[in-house]
Amino acid sequence: MKHRRQLFLLITLATTIVPCSSAFAQGCVAAHANQRVMGQLITFDTAGAPGRFSIHNLTVAIGYRVFNSNKYFIGDQEIARANAIENHQNIFNIGLEYRLSPRWSAIADIPVYNGTRNQLYPPSGIFQVSGLGDVTVGAQSWIIRPPSENGGNIAVSASLKIPSGIAGATGSALYKGKIVKATADQSMQPGDGGWGFVLGSQAYKPLWRRSNVYAQGLYLFNPANTNGIPSFRSQPGQSVLSVTDQYLFRTGVSQAVPKVRGLGFSLGVRGEGVPVRDLIGNSDGFRRPGTIISLDPGVMYDFHRLIVSVNGPWALYRNRPPSVPELQNNTKNGDAFFADYTVIATISRHF
Repeated sequence: MKHRRQLFLLITLATTIVPCSSAFAQGCVAAHANQRVMGQLITFDTAGAPGRFSIHNLTVAIGYRVFNSNKYFIGDQEIARANAIENHQNIFNIGLEYRLSPRWSAIADIPVYNGTRNQLYPPSGIFQVSGLGDVTVGAQSWIIRPPSENGGNIAVSASLKIPSGIAGATGSALYKGKIVKATADQSMQPGDGGWGFVLGSQAYKPLWRRSNVYAQGLYLFNPANTNGIPSFRSQPGQSVLSVTDQYLFRTGVSQAVPKVRGLGFSLGVRGEGVPVRDLIGNSDGFRRPGTIISLDPGVMYDFHRLIVSVNGPWALYRNRPPSVPELQNNTKNGDAFFADYTVIATISRHF
């Protein structure tokens, strides 16, 4: 009963803080990948090896990601611009993991988006969008039955992406001298309107006393080509929205703080973005492909069954290459707004 009350409080917190955020918009490169907490990096058993491998338990993680995209790029060059589009994004995520055996777990992610975009070009206006994103449901398995003899391990996961999010959100805008309901920018859409699947992996390996090298990565496959939703763009081949693949990877080193139980720091590199071409299917329609490479410092604290994790990726490299329609029509690189930094915070409760 106590665990049920704690779970109810966590879910209630997640659903009540979402409506409190307003006046936001998301970045132009729409990568919405979730970052899972790796509690093994700071949770150790009595022998000093990564611990916490009990069976039939539930972990609930409430994540929050925020960034402001206000730096204008054409290709990998930042361009000074007097009238920048105000672009800010909040992404909330409820992550669930239920351990079925020492190796296997059922996993799910439920994202919620809230944002606004002050769009200057036609259709111009202030777009505000909030709603449920595309839910993923799947399974994860550790390659080696934990705990492994050398203290390290690799997990692989596969999930189905369900098109549960709004893919054609609109807003009031000025278009050809009239106030119309226009499709919000692709980066504002909580969902993409297509079925897909996600393949992911995470790994860690001890280096020295209470330190680890770690890696995480995932790729969202979206086989659908376009979703038929108008983009309000006149460029050839870009009249409807593309259903894009997305990717995320991060790697680095973590170090537990000596004599401070449960506290650890990490430093690594993070990459994320939208590719020019999907790995499966065609890549027509309007999309903003792009890549962001960031320095990724972080801190984690494990208090009994509660883990708090905060990361602050700082952009080192940003690039907006031309999309498929732009390449086909020999047009110049498209443009995009990127953020200088991101804040990612997660509270994870192990039941």
